[in-house]
Amino acid sequence: MRIKPRILLISLTSAVALYALLGFLLLPAIALHVVNKQFEQRATVPARLDSIKFNPFTLELTLSGLHIGEPEQPQVAFDRLYANLQIDSLWTSAVHLRDVELEQASTRVHFAEDGTLNLTELFTLPEPEEQVVDESDSDPFPVRIDRLALIGNSLQFQDLRTAEPVEFGYDAVDIELTNLSTLPDDNTLMQISASGPYGARIDWEGQLSISPLTSSGTLEINDAQLSTFWPYVHEQLPLNLNSGALNLSSAYQLSLVEGTELVLSDVQLQLSDLDLAAKNQPLLRLSSLEVSDTSMDLARREVRLGTLHSQELEAWAARQQDGQIDWLALLPPAEPTTEQQAAEPEQPWRILLSQAQLRDYRLHLTDRQPNKPVELNIGPLNLDLSEFDSQSESPFQLRLDTVLNEGGELAVTGAVGINPISADLQVETEGIDLTLAQPYIEPLVRLELRSGQLDSTLRVQLEQLEPLQLAVTGQAGVQQLHVVDGPAKRDLLKWQSLQLDDLDYQGNNLSINKASLQQPYVRFIINRDMSTNFSDLMVPQPTDAPETVTSDSSEPFGISIGGISINNGSANFADFSLTPNFATGIEQLNGNIGTLDNQSNKAAAVDLNGKVDRYAPVTIKGSLTPFDPLNSLHIATSFKNVELTTLTPYSGKFAGYRIRKGRLNLDLHYQIDRGQLKADNRMLLEDLQLGERVDSPDAVDLPVRLAVALLKDTKGNIDIELPVAGDLNSPEFSVMPIVWQTLRNLVLRATQAPFKFIAGLAGAGDADLSQLGFAAGSAELDPQARQTLATLSSALQERPQLILEVEGNSAANADGPALAGQRLEYEMRQLAASKMRRPPENPAEIELDDKDQAKLIRELHEQRALPVAEQWQELPREERDQVMRQALIDSWSDSPLPLRRLAQQRASTIKDWLVDEGGLEAERIHLLDASEGAADGDGRVTTQLQLGSR
Repeated sequence: MRIKPRILLISLTSAVALYALLGFLLLPAIALHVVNKQFEQRATVPARLDSIKFNPFTLELTLSGLHIGEPEQPQVAFDRLYANLQIDSLWTSAVHLRDVELEQASTRVHFAEDGTLNLTELFTLPEPEEQVVDESDSDPFPVRIDRLALIGNSLQFQDLRTAEPVEFGYDAVDIELTNLSTLPDDNTLMQISASGPYGARIDWEGQLSISPLTSSGTLEINDAQLSTFWPYVHEQLPLNLNSGALNLSSAYQLSLVEGTELVLSDVQLQLSDLDLAAKNQPLLRLSSLEVSDTSMDLARREVRLGTLHSQELEAWAARQQDGQIDWLALLPPAEPTTEQQAAEPEQPWRILLSQAQLRDYRLHLTDRQPNKPVELNIGPLNLDLSEFDSQSESPFQLRLDTVLNEGGELAVTGAVGINPISADLQVETEGIDLTLAQPYIEPLVRLELRSGQLDSTLRVQLEQLEPLQLAVTGQAGVQQLHVVDGPAKRDLLKWQSLQLDDLDYQGNNLSINKASLQQPYVRFIINRDMSTNFSDLMVPQPTDAPETVTSDSSEPFGISIGGISINNGSANFADFSLTPNFATGIEQLNGNIGTLDNQSNKAAAVDLNGKVDRYAPVTIKGSLTPFDPLNSLHIATSFKNVELTTLTPYSGKFAGYRIRKGRLNLDLHYQIDRGQLKADNRMLLEDLQLGERVDSPDAVDLPVRLAVALLKDTKGNIDIELPVAGDLNSPEFSVMPIVWQTLRNLVLRATQAPFKFIAGLAGAGDADLSQLGFAAGSAELDPQARQTLATLSSALQERPQLILEVEGNSAANADGPALAGQRLEYEMRQLAASKMRRPPENPAEIELDDKDQAKLIRELHEQRALPVAEQWQELPREERDQVMRQALIDSWSDSPLPLRRLAQQRASTIKDWLVDEGGLEAERIHLLDASEGAADGDGRVTTQLQLGSR
């Protein structure tokens, strides 16, 4: 039956209307109800979908207002999701969508501390039914989308699994994919851009194939802050990031068809403002790092760096007391390799670098292993590398210049090889501070290096490490060296400069054409305990240290120095075992020392001259074998005008006197031939004067002042020759004891019999000139006394430093009665003169007869109130007068004053004769305090003479 057109039209219209009603209204409403109903049943948080729109004619579907989560903090939400399904999906083998758009979508991804993901907790899903999986059907679901666009989306990410939470958000994520397909061999064009925190931005353009999975394109990351993802790094490395930003752009090719194949090309990387710390201590700061023209091939394990530029890196590193480097301690422990991994090591990465420039680097290095930590600040450091290949046998070029501890400069240029390790470098240093080595010296030698700077221009050639083949040639110098001995903190060695010319180190030999010393100084000290400042410099090492196995056939280290020149050198010798301390020095030392070679017995010439204590010239000339001086030595040394006051400590200790003044001329000539010594020593002391006495237990028990005066000639000089000879190979032979014994014997001969010594000078043989005799009660010199004084004055003229000490003497048994008789005569004339009207001017001119004397004696007896014995009355007058006379004499005989005056008069008489008749200076004759003794057997009284020194 034929359908009428009108009915057909109405039917079609009704069908279309019904289709439209179902598509536009009913199906969206039912779908919206079902979706929201499922949200109510399955959702664990508030969830809703505002609307669903569907165009049944164009197959366009729009979902609006999705909100899952709390009203103020949704977990998943979007404003609009649009999809346009194509009708050809019905007869093609894939779902075909022309457009898919997602606008203003927001997603919050949250990992809790226990690892729970918030998105998996939004819905309660039924248990999935077990399905048999057909492993042969592994192809992805066929879908083709002509255009997929994500517009104005945002992502909030939070991860609490790390010690420090990770939080970041991307507010403007725009993605556009063209021809997205899961079908084989279909390529997708993609364009992704996202704006992240702190201005970060990601731009990704390229092609993507899902089946098989391959991709190529470009990736660009700008202003990415490393702090965004740093907590993940901190989980593996205990490093704190204070700042850091990354810019990266690269072309890439990725294929997962057969393994993972990744090739990066045209890589541009910029790292800026990097600041890393560890345990609140600065670790690394980097201003900028730029890498360009770089590529990487993962399959070939190869990285090619075009140019690398870096500015202002500052890093801190330390070696701890246990020897571990603090940077290495930050790395996680290496996992043990399996036997398979050990048997089949992976191919090493090959790194090629065309050019690298590092500028203004600063390194702060600390070594805490020594007792005193060592601080080394390197920088600014500039480094240039070129043509580096980690697997090539060709060397790469290196250029480095830097400053060490803000003073020393180091420059290195040349070629370095790593396969094998080799080098050909030009090394220049200037002002390198050698005190950095002090903490490493202390465990070995008790020295303190207070200053020293190294300057050098060297060529260093290293051919191989085992066995070591190293050659060093060039010039080197050490400036302003100052070394003190560690225990006493006293100067040991100094110089202004040491210059080594034409230095050549090859294998086991070191040769130096010339060594020049400017203002060198050395100090030799004898300590209080008689040790020296050199005796205990070496620190004893543990005896249980492992012994180093050496070959008996190894040759000794050879040292050869063509010559040494010394300019304005000095040396000090001090002896602190003496009180007061002794010190003297040699200054203005100039000269040359010939060739020194420890592999040759050829003698080296010595020609040096200087001054002792600035003004006394000294010369040292001759030759010696420096490494075996007992084999051959011919040295003549001369000291002129040395001030003897510097020897006061020795004179105080061994002679018991200080030296007030004097000068020493010393000529020493030592010859040694195969251990046999022949020495001629001549000592001339000019104008020696001793000072005050010093208490010393080591002083000789001799009259030292007298000995000096006895040995001095009329010019005030002491001239002594002391020859010495012997076998130095004999352990019993010693030079100084022989010299000292010779001097001591000479002094003994002079001081034990000084008057005989000077009598010989006057030609009087062994005459005793030490005493003179006087008649009782008299101070007059007899002819014998005058002859003795004449001989004595002649001898004293030959020894002008001697003084004569005269000790006036009197004897009461001889001089007392004589002096009393003289006084009686004086008292009688004085009494007689008092009775005259006109007495004479000199009472001694009065003449008294026996009658007058008897009368005056009686009067004097009465004046002195002397006792009168009764038996005297019975004596005749003359006898009674004699008894009274004797009583007066006896009363005056014991008077000490007249005896003392007589002794003083006798001493004065001797001095007067020696001055007036002998021609001696009055100050050379000293009168000692008068003394009282006894008369000789012949009744004469002896006056003693003694010799002394000025």
